[in-house]
Amino acid sequence: MILFIFLYLFSDIKNIVFFKYYSSTILILIIIFIFTDSSDDPQAQKYITESKCLVIEKNGKLRYEIDTGEETKFVNPEDVARLIFSKMKETAHSVLGSDANDVVITVPFDFGEKQKNALGEAARAAGFNVLRLIHEPSAALLAYGIGQDCPTGKSNILVFKLGGTSLSVSVMEVNSGIYRVLSTNTDDNIGGTHFTETLAQYLASEFQRSFKHDVRGNARAMMKLMNSADIAKHSLSTLGSANCFLDSLYEGQDFDCNVSRARFELLCSPLFNKCIEAIRELLEQSGFTADDINKVVLCGGSSRIPRLQQLIKDLFPNVELLNSVPPDEVIPIGAAIEAGILTGKENLLVKESLKIECSAKDILVKGVDESGAKSFTVLFPSGTPLPARRQHTLQAPGSISSVCLELYESEGKNSAKEEDKFAQVVLQDLDKKENGLRDILAVLTMKRDGSLHVTCTDQETGKCEAITIEVAS
Repeated sequence: MILFIFLYLFSDIKNIVFFKYYSSTILILIIIFIFTDSSDDPQAQKYITESKCLVIEKNGKLRYEIDTGEETKFVNPEDVARLIFSKMKETAHSVLGSDANDVVITVPFDFGEKQKNALGEAARAAGFNVLRLIHEPSAALLAYGIGQDCPTGKSNILVFKLGGTSLSVSVMEVNSGIYRVLSTNTDDNIGGTHFTETLAQYLASEFQRSFKHDVRGNARAMMKLMNSADIAKHSLSTLGSANCFLDSLYEGQDFDCNVSRARFELLCSPLFNKCIEAIRELLEQSGFTADDINKVVLCGGSSRIPRLQQLIKDLFPNVELLNSVPPDEVIPIGAAIEAGILTGKENLLVKESLKIECSAKDILVKGVDESGAKSFTVLFPSGTPLPARRQHTLQAPGSISSVCLELYESEGKNSAKEEDKFAQVVLQDLDKKENGLRDILAVLTMKRDGSLHVTCTDQETGKCEAITIEVAS
């Protein structure tokens, strides 16, 4: 079994690996430290400050200082890189159920030969057979088959990559199937963590406003806020609002705050402007205008943000924006395609790439028809490609103070039994009104793993309740 299937799964695997080491920053640290001999290097200094682990200079080389409780160890960055690759290989073998040794590695365009060699050596030390190292922008074009299906002709493609820690924008020329990087612009001060930090700071200010306590100097409280802000940020890419609830955030005080997408966009507006300014600077330095660009490719998890996508569309109103592939999977899929080409197994790769997660059962919502009898509306028919999002308006008499949305699942039927109910959302303490009906808008989002996020909002008062069911179907 070759590793290009593993690379297709890399977007999920990286979460496992990076979670173990607390931050993707440590991987960047390792690559920098491998080819940096001194902590005086400005780039090394930046990441030393951000590192969760103490970094010292020992015998003229940078080392991680690790206190095991029994002794203090000094670990080479090369050894840490090898361990990370070993963990990736172990996870890939576990997922595939067989060996996976051949690998294509993607690297940022600004990586030099020394950095590439260091990365390749660490992968080989972990037991990988490195087929090739390719640049991330090239992998992004491969993921969409740009220049491959129709090898003749010339076009200019802008690749916008906004990851967790940095922004990279590149202009690529595609000519007769050949990729050429014309210009690139990288900013290490814009990334997904910066959006999360901005939202966390807002939550901290809201907590201070409500409870008169400033938690910004409390590392534990801020870490909890960062985790909650990160979850909310992801939810706001598909939902209009997200609820942040933290149990015992500070001195036993629980914190509950609802953040709307409009508020998030307002808070992060300066960061969005920096992203667009980076594109404008790139076009200026490459001598292009927006009309010279034929397509824009989005990659990196943070490019999912709807407001950012809209700003890019406004900048390129007549250009096709490619975002049909999940942005955080674009580069891994491109690497997988390159691996398939190098090993002569493109057909197998296509079969794997076309595998789509679907809902296994019908998901229904219970209602009452005009005669007062129970009725069921199918929101997610079985076989619905995931992820998927549905809206449903539930009407209830204005004279009642609580409304319950009940969800059922069944196998191919437009009705369900009481034992088929798997979740309910209750809106309580609603203001009563003498006449008329109240409209409750339910927004349901089902992810690839089968989890279902449900938000119910009273259209008149804006009161909202939300739940997440881990595996709905």
